[in-house]
Amino acid sequence: MTFETGGKRPAMPGDPSQHAVTHRMIRVDQAGEYGARRIYAGQMAVLGHTRSGPTIRHMAAQEDAHLVAFDKLMVERRVRPTALTPLWHMAGFALGAATALMSERAAMACTTAIEETIDEHYARQRTTLGPDSPYEDGELLGVIETCHADELEHRDTAYQHGAAETPGYPVLSGLIKAGARTAIWLSERV
Repeated sequence: MTFETGGKRPAMPGDPSQHAVTHRMIRVDQAGEYGARRIYAGQMAVLGHTRSGPTIRHMAAQEDAHLVAFDKLMVERRVRPTALTPLWHMAGFALGAATALMSERAAMACTTAIEETIDEHYARQRTTLGPDSPYEDGELLGVIETCHADELEHRDTAYQHGAAETPGYPVLSGLIKAGARTAIWLSERV
């Protein structure tokens, strides 16, 4: 959105500061990448030696790179991590292992549900950080865009590996998406 005078929307009274907005984004994104790493660790514990192992390992390696990028931003910008990291440590592994124990396709269904939720999340953040926003932040936007592209690749890969063919897929996907949205909301705030 541009204004008649051109340029970005001015900050309005009551708007959070750029510092508050970007710190919240870095905190939640670092928590999300940490959670994704734990989901893939759970899946690898069950499926690491199956035909899905190399695919999961590749996605996990990309998530590790994302986590490194957000960890670096946290240190550089002095962002506190979410207090819920211990919960995401256990819950992420449990979700990955549980869906992998159900089947390889269920593990892939977990991936599609998470990545579709993250697609929506990163798209909102990209809009918030864009050039017409009072919160413009090119560095953070660049990291988010790189991660977003990989997450879309993971979603597509999981669909190619039969995610949507999982028995009860709509229910499983809906439950995982609800959990992911809740984790995002909590990690932004706690």
